[in-house]
Amino acid sequence: MTDSYFFSRTDLDRNRTQSLIDDALGGADDGELFLEYAQSEAFVFDDNRLKTASFNVDQGFGLRSVCGESTGYAHASELSEAALKRAGDAVQAVKTGKGGTLADGPARTNAKLYPDENPLGDMEFGAKTKLLEEINDYARSKDPRVRQVSASLSGEWSAIEVIRPGGEVIRDFRPLVRLNVSVTAGEGDRQESGSYGAGGREGYAKYIAADAWQGQVDEALRQALVNLEAEAAPAGEMEVVLGPGWTGVLLHEAVGHGLEGDFNRKETSAFSGRLGERVAAPGVTVIDDGTLDGRRGSLSVDDEGTPTSRTVLIEDGILKGYLQDRLNARLMGMRATGNGRRESFAHQPMPRMTNTFMLGGNHEPEEILRTLKDGIYAVNFSGGQVDITSGKFVFNCTEAYRVQDGKVGAPLKNVALIGDGPSVMTKVSMIGNDFALDPGVGVCGKAGQGVPVGVGQPTIKIDRLTVGGAAA
Repeated sequence: MTDSYFFSRTDLDRNRTQSLIDDALGGADDGELFLEYAQSEAFVFDDNRLKTASFNVDQGFGLRSVCGESTGYAHASELSEAALKRAGDAVQAVKTGKGGTLADGPARTNAKLYPDENPLGDMEFGAKTKLLEEINDYARSKDPRVRQVSASLSGEWSAIEVIRPGGEVIRDFRPLVRLNVSVTAGEGDRQESGSYGAGGREGYAKYIAADAWQGQVDEALRQALVNLEAEAAPAGEMEVVLGPGWTGVLLHEAVGHGLEGDFNRKETSAFSGRLGERVAAPGVTVIDDGTLDGRRGSLSVDDEGTPTSRTVLIEDGILKGYLQDRLNARLMGMRATGNGRRESFAHQPMPRMTNTFMLGGNHEPEEILRTLKDGIYAVNFSGGQVDITSGKFVFNCTEAYRVQDGKVGAPLKNVALIGDGPSVMTKVSMIGNDFALDPGVGVCGKAGQGVPVGVGQPTIKIDRLTVGGAAA
């Protein structure tokens, strides 16, 4: 696709479109036309057969006018001048009585994370289905206790264009692929599952290599077999060690959302008004970085056209900044950080995380585990819930172990970690030197919108955290 797609293959004329944008957003504080074209495909192999194969093309626009705290937004899947005119009439409603000056456009950058070419066609349909069949056969051959295997391969590619009043145009191209494997193993009447996924903003080549997908199957099977041996979890307040990588989802939910600009402007976050204050233990440094090449949460520019950046949120325990889109940054007198994100053209942008992680420390992971007298070692999570105002969270572990006198013991089932983000961050007493990012599977939900994100952290020790188990 060429970067003139939106105008060469529709009845849109660039000059007339620009004139419509200028008229619709004249006198507004901010706003833009967001154009999007997206292709997506998905293949699911389950119960020894190909269950789903789908391909979808979606395109459309969203026109936004921002005046003060008010936003007018109209969207359509019809890329036509008539649809744009109707949208322009709709969004002007927020300008009643407003005579603002349009905010300056986003700073420009030469950074470009991904090429223009669509990588989804690099692998033929038959090769994709054959891969999933091979995954199924390999998993079932690994252990006689394997009862069910499910594998899925998905990919998407989108082109976006942001057009602002005055003629500024910003373009971006965004690939994204993912391979998931789930294995269910059983003994007698008991059966347990394990899963592993990996993905990133690139083509399929990395993930279809035999050593890559076989590694995913091996890990999913390992988790399932570990869970077959799992015992009932204890309950109560105890020491907890979180493993590296994907466990950073707790940081994402319990802390990251509370650092998004909209919650802090409205003073509904537990971190509101606390810039410059200690909010975490010494040594805790939290970063949001949308510039990491190939990572699931990375973009050249956000969905308002602002270049993504490396934003220090907490440094050595001190709160340093928030994640900002243009609207909340302007109202708070701060700089937009490139975190204005939307699920699609049918959604308004809002402050969202990209890749959010805690930096590593100096301790060996084994050293950290040896300090536990009676605690929990949590390795994997299935997800959780958080209340932004209080920071209170509940997370369910898919893999966890009892640790007594520094020795890792039996695996545990039904482990839930309960606490609140601000307090937990002050109870981090040891930080490992094994920092890792997740394998590329994160999806973040907020206000009904889902966007791909990344998380990460090293092994960390939390001195006190409530564990909810079978006795809870």
